[in-house]
Amino acid sequence: MEAKTKTEADSSEWHWWLLVVVIAVLVAGAASITIWRNSHQLQNKVPSVRRPPRGVTQKYSDALRISTQFFDVQRSGRLENNQIKWRGDSGLQDGKEVNLDLSKGLYDAGDLIKFGFPMAFTATVLAWSILEYGQHMEAVKELKHAKESLKWITDYLINAHPSDNVLYIQVGDPDVDHKCWERPETSTEKRPAIQVNNSQPGSDVAAETAAAMAAASLVFKNQDARYSKSLLDHAQKLFQFADSYQGVYSESIPRVQDYYNSSGFVDELLWAASWLYHATGDGYYISYVTVMHGDAFANWGNPTWFSWDDKRAGTQVLLSRLNFFGVEKDISIVENMNLQMYRRTAEAHMCQILSPPPTILKTKGGLIWVTEWDTLQYSIATAFLAVAFSNYMFTSNTPYIYCNGKLYESMDLREFAISQADYVLGNNPMNMSYLVGFGHNYPQYVHHRGASIPADANTSCEDGFKWLNSTKPNPNLAIGAVVGGPFLNDTYIDSRNNSRQAEPTTYNNAFFVGLMSGLVTSSHVVRSFT
Repeated sequence: MEAKTKTEADSSEWHWWLLVVVIAVLVAGAASITIWRNSHQLQNKVPSVRRPPRGVTQKYSDALRISTQFFDVQRSGRLENNQIKWRGDSGLQDGKEVNLDLSKGLYDAGDLIKFGFPMAFTATVLAWSILEYGQHMEAVKELKHAKESLKWITDYLINAHPSDNVLYIQVGDPDVDHKCWERPETSTEKRPAIQVNNSQPGSDVAAETAAAMAAASLVFKNQDARYSKSLLDHAQKLFQFADSYQGVYSESIPRVQDYYNSSGFVDELLWAASWLYHATGDGYYISYVTVMHGDAFANWGNPTWFSWDDKRAGTQVLLSRLNFFGVEKDISIVENMNLQMYRRTAEAHMCQILSPPPTILKTKGGLIWVTEWDTLQYSIATAFLAVAFSNYMFTSNTPYIYCNGKLYESMDLREFAISQADYVLGNNPMNMSYLVGFGHNYPQYVHHRGASIPADANTSCEDGFKWLNSTKPNPNLAIGAVVGGPFLNDTYIDSRNNSRQAEPTTYNNAFFVGLMSGLVTSSHVVRSFT
């Protein structure tokens, strides 16, 4: 037999590829028909699709107003329009040793370190919340505040990216910091600035920062076009850096492993590319998350929990937006099929919480429970995604999802989210609000340096520990803090030395702000972020 010519080989290969695509489309169509048939058979057994209530829910409005204030509590730098009377200027010299102004940004939790990885994630989630629910925030007069908090972070992130392949990812030495207990305003310890670069890469933190800047560029696009463009330029360069010089930042810089040890970077690459597609419309980023890296990176069909360390569930819900509301004409059949895989995995995650298997733990009080360290992060994050997915279903007239032989409508997801929100706000066996400042019974001994030390106390590094060990409640209110939360048996030990339960984080608050914004009034989804 004669060898094929190049033209004949190309033609044969093209026909084979077309056959694969056609078969895949038919399989996907058959699966859709099966789901439709199941849905149609059960449709007469369920009531008509319920609608979310109209008007503002005062409880969630109050909780939103309180929770946004924790970003003010956590601010570093020269404070502007300071509403937290016990806070003052701090960190003014941060970055000076490397000729940068890194004075802004947020302290991560109860300590005085600026960890760039969770800080950027806080910004991404806060930006997403504004994009989805800005009109809800505006209805209760919190939109301006949320945008100011976001910009306080992104101002810092811009300065932390002084050149294409250099990103400063931490200010302060955690080992030194944890030997002290003092207010940020009086701290005199050295605060080194740590970077990732070509030789010590950090794809996870660089990609997360790219995601934050891309999402924030959309928030500010119609408000400050120049600032928005600057954020997007940084985002694209950081994504290129993250993708070109791949590595886990906590392996490149082992001394950060005791604090925010990253489990990998492929989820952040997908997350960043997804946000960059929304910000630019550039088909390269859709190709990146689908045909280029979807199979290898996305772990389709295997739902995970959304957190500062794992962005896959967030990416699946975010990309579901495209599938719910239609995609641009330049997206190929294969890319669109892979986008459906993201949506199917997001649906599997929703089924996981609506019809949980035995491996999913819940407290007797009804809280999703993943780990005893900062357990509320996972329950609030899951509720936030559930509200978003519920809204996508409702707005796109998608009546049901099919889980384990049963149909669930958008209001089922919303009610799940409400159950998690209400647990945080006091509907739990402890009758305790885990949002500091909300209700009459909330934690009094929050693990937080600034809140635990009187503003007029004259303390230095080591003698401040008397305030950590004091039996008196915190003299200052860390208003808006969402603490770590309860144990699996629904109990909570209100002690400053109980950091696993009593320490708040900025990303907990970003999730909670998003959740409250989604629930505060009836749902409406803007079909495009641009």
